[in-house]
Amino acid sequence: MTLDQGDYFDRLFADQRVMAIWRGLPADETVALSERVWDASVDLVEVPIGKPGQEEALAAAVQAGEGRGRAVGAGTVVSLGHVERAAAAGAAYTIAPGLNPAVLEASHAAGLPHLPGVATASEVGLARELGCTWMKVFPASALGVDWFKAMSGPFPDVKFVATGGVGPDEVDAYLAAGASVIGMGSALADPANLAKLTG
Repeated sequence: MTLDQGDYFDRLFADQRVMAIWRGLPADETVALSERVWDASVDLVEVPIGKPGQEEALAAAVQAGEGRGRAVGAGTVVSLGHVERAAAAGAAYTIAPGLNPAVLEASHAAGLPHLPGVATASEVGLARELGCTWMKVFPASALGVDWFKAMSGPFPDVKFVATGGVGPDEVDAYLAAGASVIGMGSALADPANLAKLTG
C-alpha cells in the first residue's frame, strides 16, 4: 500500500509549532498531559512504544484523542513488531528516530503514515527517494540550527520535525533555521512553558 506521506503530514502539522512527546509515563498521566496540551491548542501528541508495555499509554491517549478529533502517533517505532503494536493500539501514524525502509514499508502497509528519523544528507536523500517529504531530525540539539539551514539548499521540498534536546527558549531559533515543528517532552508538562509556546 502506498500512502501520500507528505499530504498526510502537511495536514496534520498545519498551523502547529510543537509536538508533545510523553515517554514512559503511566496511561492516566499520559492522558492528563495530552488533555492539557490539547486544551492549549497543541494538537500533536506522540507516545513512544520502544519498551514493552508502553502501548497501554498509547492506547489510552488514542482513546482520549478520538473524542476530541485528535490523532495520536506512536513513537520509537524501530521494528516490524513495533509497527504491529502501534496499529493494534490505534495509532494514527508512526515515528522513528532513524531510517529503516522495512519499517517504513510495514507502516504504510498497515495504513499508517511514517515519519522516519534522519541525521545526515544521505539519510535525507534516501528518505526522499522512498517518498517521504516530512522527516524527524534526531538528535536535533546535537546537530544544531545550522544543520537545518544547510539542508534547505539541497532539499528545498523536505520539511523537518526537530526532536531531541530542543528547549522552549530555542523553538523560535529552530523554526527560523528551517524546522517546521519542534518535538518536545517533559518541558511541555510545565504550564509556564506551555503558555510561552502557545501564547
